[in-house]
Amino acid sequence: MSIDLTSFTPGWSLAGGLAIGAAAAVLLLFNGRIAGISGILGGLLNALLGSQRGDMGWRAAFLVGLVAAPVLASLLGQSMAPDIRASWGKLLAAGFLVGIGTRYASGCTSGHGVCGISRGSVRSLAATGTFMASGFLTVFVVRHLLGG
Repeated sequence: MSIDLTSFTPGWSLAGGLAIGAAAAVLLLFNGRIAGISGILGGLLNALLGSQRGDMGWRAAFLVGLVAAPVLASLLGQSMAPDIRASWGKLLAAGFLVGIGTRYASGCTSGHGVCGISRGSVRSLAATGTFMASGFLTVFVVRHLLGG
């Protein structure tokens, strides 16, 4: 295994991690909410489809910020073009499976991995370990057993 040094960006990675941690801390301190993306999106969809619309503002603002950040970085000259080598069908199937997984795990990697572990949640530690092991196993199977 070798590291592609042209794609190795520890400074940007550190800055991104610090920004994610700061955003999660600010949301928890000022709103008392966990920055779990699947829960934020699910709550927004429930608010849009249901009668409880009081939670819509901060949820929408958070999700708009997720989309606006790479757009802003692109405007500042940082390339944000992803290199995705999968068909739309595979992407949709993968997204659907991730959505099911977040429901079974009662959260996603941001909720459990960033916020739960930092709060010392044993359930989040177990969920994050499961996410990681599943990812490792999937990559191994696809690359080494299926030859993809």
